[in-house]
Amino acid sequence: MDRWRELELFVHIAELGSLTRAAEAAGLSVAAASRHLATLEQRLSARLVERNTRRLYLTEVGQEFYRRSKNILGEMQEAELAVNATVLDPSGDLRITSSLSFAMRHIAPLLPEYNQRYPKVNVHLLTANRYYDLIDNGIDLAIRTREHESDTANLTVRRLAETRRILAASPRYLDQHGTPRTVDDLAHHKLLLYTYSNRYDELRFSRGDEVRVLQVKGVLEANDGQVLCAAAREGLGILVQPKYIIYDDIVAGRLVPVLNDWDLPRLTINIAYPHRRYLPAKTRSFIDFLAEHFRARDFERKWRS
Repeated sequence: MDRWRELELFVHIAELGSLTRAAEAAGLSVAAASRHLATLEQRLSARLVERNTRRLYLTEVGQEFYRRSKNILGEMQEAELAVNATVLDPSGDLRITSSLSFAMRHIAPLLPEYNQRYPKVNVHLLTANRYYDLIDNGIDLAIRTREHESDTANLTVRRLAETRRILAASPRYLDQHGTPRTVDDLAHHKLLLYTYSNRYDELRFSRGDEVRVLQVKGVLEANDGQVLCAAAREGLGILVQPKYIIYDDIVAGRLVPVLNDWDLPRLTINIAYPHRRYLPAKTRSFIDFLAEHFRARDFERKWRS
């Protein structure tokens, strides 16, 4: 019997005034309960209980030990109830990191609904176009968009969706400079390039079994997709961006896909979070909330087409 069970048994004895009833409450035989009481007294080198033929009562030391044991068990019970309440009712600070583009389009607009559903969770959003070490920076979960997720040794990765990367430009730009019809035509156009993409100065196109690799230089090169989107809408050039970032602009006609029959390496949008045996309820609540939103909006079908 561990020490917690010994304390529970002793408190039962003190409160019920009977070894028999205490043994029953603890799910033990009377003989086993008697042995555990003797072990406890031996470990403490103190007599806690006196017995005679008529009754059982606590010694002075036993009364003090009962008072302290009762308090300890009460605090343990409160701690367990607090954990259970947190599991059932998520609360606390939730630290999330993602790119600025993803945060603006797919996190910030959802926060009012999330807050209404989970009012005890306080979201701390860290936007960055680089990937933080989650454990070193105390981050609960990250949204990552990559061709391949590599550093999974200490992380759990949950896939949200796949997205195409496409080329697009504003109607104004295409009216002024024409629409490229072939990959080689891009040599005569102004390109807007995202410098944090894998080999941003190289575009690898595929169409069926055909593969074309084009070395490129941008009239604008930036480390944030929102800068490129704003420049493209104003007619500066042709951008190369994941469809999840420019889908609304395409639907609204602000941007027009070009060379859409060619495919660039696709990206997978993932949720990454530290390996844990028991995932905190606040983290689980946001993961499930975001995944539910992606399914309801059918994003993967829209972004892969």
